[in-house]
Amino acid sequence: MKRIILIILTAITILASLTCVSGAEKKQNRLPSAQLQSTANEIANTLVSQYDVASVQYALIDNGKFILSGGKGGADKDDDQAITKDTMYGIGSVSKMYVSAATMMLVDRGILNLDEPLVTYIPEFKMADQRYKQITPRMLLNHSSGINGTCFGNTFLFDDFNTEIHKDVLASLQTQNLKANPGEIAVYCNDGFTLLEILVERLSGMTFTEFISKNISQPLGLKNTKTPLDDFDRTALAKTYMPMYKGALPTDAISAIGAGGIYSTAEEICRFGEVLMGKTGILSKKSAKAMLNEEYKKGIWPAEDENFFSYGLGWDSVHIYPLVGYHIRGAFKGGDTNLYHSVIIVVPKYNIAVAVASSGGSSIHDVMFASKILQEWMKEKGIIKEIQPDKTFTPPVKVDMPAYMQQYNGLYTASSGSSKKIEIKDGEFLMPALIGGLVPEQKFVYVGDDLFKSEDGSATVSFDQQKNGITYLKVSAYLTLPEVGQTFLTFYESQKVEPISLDTAVSKAWEKRIGKDYLVLTEKPSSQNLFIPLFPSKLMIDVKSGYVSGAKIVDENNAVNVVQIPVMAGRDTTDYKFYTENNMEYLQMYNMTFVNKADIPPMNCGETSTIIPANGYARWYQVNENSADKIMTVKMPPNAAFAVYDENNTCISCSTVNGNGPVKLPANGYIGFFGKASDTFSITLK
Repeated sequence: MKRIILIILTAITILASLTCVSGAEKKQNRLPSAQLQSTANEIANTLVSQYDVASVQYALIDNGKFILSGGKGGADKDDDQAITKDTMYGIGSVSKMYVSAATMMLVDRGILNLDEPLVTYIPEFKMADQRYKQITPRMLLNHSSGINGTCFGNTFLFDDFNTEIHKDVLASLQTQNLKANPGEIAVYCNDGFTLLEILVERLSGMTFTEFISKNISQPLGLKNTKTPLDDFDRTALAKTYMPMYKGALPTDAISAIGAGGIYSTAEEICRFGEVLMGKTGILSKKSAKAMLNEEYKKGIWPAEDENFFSYGLGWDSVHIYPLVGYHIRGAFKGGDTNLYHSVIIVVPKYNIAVAVASSGGSSIHDVMFASKILQEWMKEKGIIKEIQPDKTFTPPVKVDMPAYMQQYNGLYTASSGSSKKIEIKDGEFLMPALIGGLVPEQKFVYVGDDLFKSEDGSATVSFDQQKNGITYLKVSAYLTLPEVGQTFLTFYESQKVEPISLDTAVSKAWEKRIGKDYLVLTEKPSSQNLFIPLFPSKLMIDVKSGYVSGAKIVDENNAVNVVQIPVMAGRDTTDYKFYTENNMEYLQMYNMTFVNKADIPPMNCGETSTIIPANGYARWYQVNENSADKIMTVKMPPNAAFAVYDENNTCISCSTVNGNGPVKLPANGYIGFFGKASDTFSITLK
């Protein structure tokens, strides 16, 4: 999978243009017009036909009545099975709203104080950084805990579940430092919601799956809202696909349930939206209102209200752009897994909720779709007078730049991608692609007021020195998807750092790693990471400046994260630790262990076998000139797997997805075998 682009789209997760007028007359519910139905149908068709979306499902509820519900595409491409209102989707990070609601229910019951230290409720929660004792449940809900981000290991699986996920996350956190003081900076953090899931289980005395069923699904009559631990018919899930594989993929299963593992339908997400608006009695109106608090204003933040990232408690935004300009309050949450995408938008004043779920595409497609539907319906009700057209742009007019702007020249880094050098010459500089290429690489020119505009006029860059002493590169951009919609966001793209002068020994150690591939050792055989690589296998190492993807190189084998970027660009930070055993170099990052591909042995011809060692690490082999183009057959134990990759690190066969058939080995490729300790694979090459 195009993982980096997806993590950023996940980061964007959301919000298209809604245009409203305050003081509009509130009308009674009525059936949607032909125009509303046509709008939904046209956008759904566009997504399926033009944006690599296999299927999409949508619903809009108004004061308890469904105004719109439908879908496009096939639940299964192979048998033309149509999408129905009961077709289920993984909802990704929209799951965070369920654990957020569960947390607030515990507040309603008087057994949880959001501002009490988390260790009061989870005493085994520990970190290497003693500031962890200051972290509160509120900081987990509003992303300001300072925790690094995501423990990715054995979380994204195919048709499986990591029963040790809570232990794994707690164990990993014990080795980590915080990226910032608790409460100081809000940075999207999946692990915070896994901790909330643990918190709900501790205080309720039941599993999170049981809590959702008893306290949300059963009272609302939701029959299709499930977790991977529920017993339900998996064929009810919309099938998922990837470009490099022609058939449907196995079931998408996320073990971090509270962070992203729930399944549901658009209609049932809307019903849950009524809980989040305090309309059902499941969650008190006081708690629903508290979730809309402007939590983002409590710390360092790149924008005021007019931005679709404006964190509440759980919510990605508590001010839907551009409703804030018309004094109408809306909130949204978006979600992405590797394969599914979703969004929910609520407008509490008018008791309206809209949801979209899809297989393929991204949550940014879904949110633009959802907002278009919402616009049309609010216009029909008289809440808004006009649906404003998408903004258009003209090339900027460059003006003379004051000399003091040269102070912003220098090195900038973030946790995703490589470091970059900003060099402003004659009021211009070249900016690499942003947001996974949605804003392409282009020249930015000075237009006055300390601002630089992109060549097409749709994006603005400025430099912002915050109270923590860090200078940030700030981006404001309009994103437009033809025939789908437009949205606007402001975020810190990277932070200014001072180059590090490395001594000769350190430089040489890291130079040897440039361009090297690192292969994961610690994933389960069912891991999606075997088929859809979670990270680029090559590290973004800048020896000249002394950084690797937002981490400062400190010696021959260690780099320590320095990134403190609010919102999304600073998410999922990690330290990098290398060590050598038996002449093989290993890398530890996040909660995973990797091996240097250059150190793995070649695959022998003929008949051979390999055994998973006592530590459970995968076995990797290179395809050399003797094994290239040979046909490999494998006999392996149950619940084990192997995967074959070409020289470009593309998986050409993974037994979890493709089955255990013969595979022709590609020249210069490599092979991984995955299982539990002592599992034996019998291998024949002919």
